[in-house]
Amino acid sequence: MGALNRVNENTWDIPTSRLRGMRVPGRIFLSEKLLSSIDLATIDQIANVSMLPGILDYSMAMPDVHLGYGFTIGGVAAFDPQEGVISPGGVGFDINCGVRLMKTNLTREDVVPHIKTLTESLFHKIPSGVGSKGQFRVNDTQLTDAFLHGSEWAVESGYGIEDDTKNCESAGFMKGGNPEKVGVKARQRGRPQFGTLGSGNHFLEIQYVDKIYDPVAAAAYGLYEGQVNVMIHCGSRGAGHQICTDHLQNLNEAVKKYKIDIPDKQLACAPAESKEAQDYYEAMICGANYAWANRQVIMHWTREVFENFYGKDVDELGMKLLYDVAHNVAKYETHTVDGKKKDVYVHRKGATRAFPAGHPEVPQHYRDVGQPVLIPGSMGTPSFVLKGGPRSMELSFGSACHGAGRVMGRGQAKSNMSGEAIREELARQGITVRADKPSVIAEEAPSVYKPSDEVVDVVDQLGIANKVARLIPIGVIKG
Repeated sequence: MGALNRVNENTWDIPTSRLRGMRVPGRIFLSEKLLSSIDLATIDQIANVSMLPGILDYSMAMPDVHLGYGFTIGGVAAFDPQEGVISPGGVGFDINCGVRLMKTNLTREDVVPHIKTLTESLFHKIPSGVGSKGQFRVNDTQLTDAFLHGSEWAVESGYGIEDDTKNCESAGFMKGGNPEKVGVKARQRGRPQFGTLGSGNHFLEIQYVDKIYDPVAAAAYGLYEGQVNVMIHCGSRGAGHQICTDHLQNLNEAVKKYKIDIPDKQLACAPAESKEAQDYYEAMICGANYAWANRQVIMHWTREVFENFYGKDVDELGMKLLYDVAHNVAKYETHTVDGKKKDVYVHRKGATRAFPAGHPEVPQHYRDVGQPVLIPGSMGTPSFVLKGGPRSMELSFGSACHGAGRVMGRGQAKSNMSGEAIREELARQGITVRADKPSVIAEEAPSVYKPSDEVVDVVDQLGIANKVARLIPIGVIKG
């Protein structure tokens, strides 16, 4: 593609000559095989991000990249805290949409004969779909605690066990949240939605491990072939969406106030140290913490379904959290820039943190192998567990892909595909799918995504994140 310069087998650069005003080049981690999945609009969106003040090194995109709001989905950018900006477009509306993987000591043979019953039970236990409301209604005090303490609050409220928070990115909550920066409407939307999957590409999947790539890392993570696990993919629901919406209005005004020249109004931002940027950042942290609490509650209810079905408790079933990662968040982190340690604001929009072995923010029990990196597939395609790779800090500010990446819009998918036909085809493959309506299955069909294995191969070959295990779905609840 003429708009890109090839750096190596899996790296392509967008030169600063592409668009006037680019401060740094764009950089896309993409194989030649996946090159056809990216269009000029997406390339220009990556280039647009490079025009933001204080951006460092590159405006980056992962191999699952596709068009998003402001930043591409799969976009990564780091900003100088004094000269740079904070932008909601680099986080997204679903703040801390993320993935959680819970292990069991059940095998495929223990679960497959009962998969329809288990899937149906989970579907009725955990609400899904647009506007879904949960059985857990919090009051204002509880909501504030969730905004401040995330998974920790949920566990202390009886929705989990102490070890759960040890196996989350940032221990399941970010410090620095300020509930006073969260508006009334965001609170109203968030209050009834704890323990709900929501809609879109969110899901709960019962999966089994069918292949181990790295026996040492797999042993450290407690994974083995034939083992059944549960993957949960969801975020901050209406609370996060409203936080983003509310603060975008303030930041649109901030662009004028601080005379920031942006190529796209979706890149509304403010200087990182400004009141407007910090107000958003403190509210975003609340949204991220809400998401961690939400996934914690969903996992607790998943455990209850398995306990009731098998007549065993959590310990007997081995239902322990392997890890939980965020992939729509901005974080204040320390990285090496131009050979020197520097604190920066890293925006990851549809990108997963992937810290390598030895990094102090990796839980102690995983530190020798690296942070678990969870990459979901889509109903009929594999999910992957990877570990933070040796080159992640050097290449991508410690970031990897977050999924397969769409190649077809939801509207087009619903027009072109039959949800019932897809469900029947998946059933023939041994995958039970449960959704509120067939259109949900159509818009999330496996074929509307890039092949998950090809996306994962790119970050694996680059040393950003290395493959540990492959997981195959057998029971799916779609949001």
